[in-house]
Amino acid sequence: MLDDLVARILAEDGDAALRHVGLGMLLATAHNQSREVMNDGLRPLDVDVRGLSMLLALELYGPSSQRRLIDLSGIDKSTMVRIIDELEDAGLVRRERAPQDRRAYSITLTPAGERTLAGARRVATDVGDRLFGWLRQDDRAHLVALLTRLAEHTAKYPKRNG
Repeated sequence: MLDDLVARILAEDGDAALRHVGLGMLLATAHNQSREVMNDGLRPLDVDVRGLSMLLALELYGPSSQRRLIDLSGIDKSTMVRIIDELEDAGLVRRERAPQDRRAYSITLTPAGERTLAGARRVATDVGDRLFGWLRQDDRAHLVALLTRLAEHTAKYPKRNG
């Protein structure tokens, strides 16, 4: 059920500011709800969406520095350190000295991380089917295309600190 505030804001079609704010709130609501459902599904594996995204990145790109994972994911440095610490504490990844730079570390998947990733893929398939399976294939492709365009467009605007 759509939050009453979001629904009322979106209904104000004569006010451009409210329409824009309402659309942002609607995107945030969809994101937060789907992330919560996915995190609930992943909880028995002791991993969340952010951790899963790092395990997937390591599977796709191989051993990587934290800097590279930050660049790939857009996650800030302190959050990345926390995610990698959690994954390392759970035995899912390990930090190894990078052969090309002894000051840097390379993050690698462990065998336990590979097993957790396999289980997380099954969970993601099940949860994804529940969340998105009701969409027709062309609607889903259209949604992906629109969100991709939105993400590319919004990336053009500088972030303001403070």
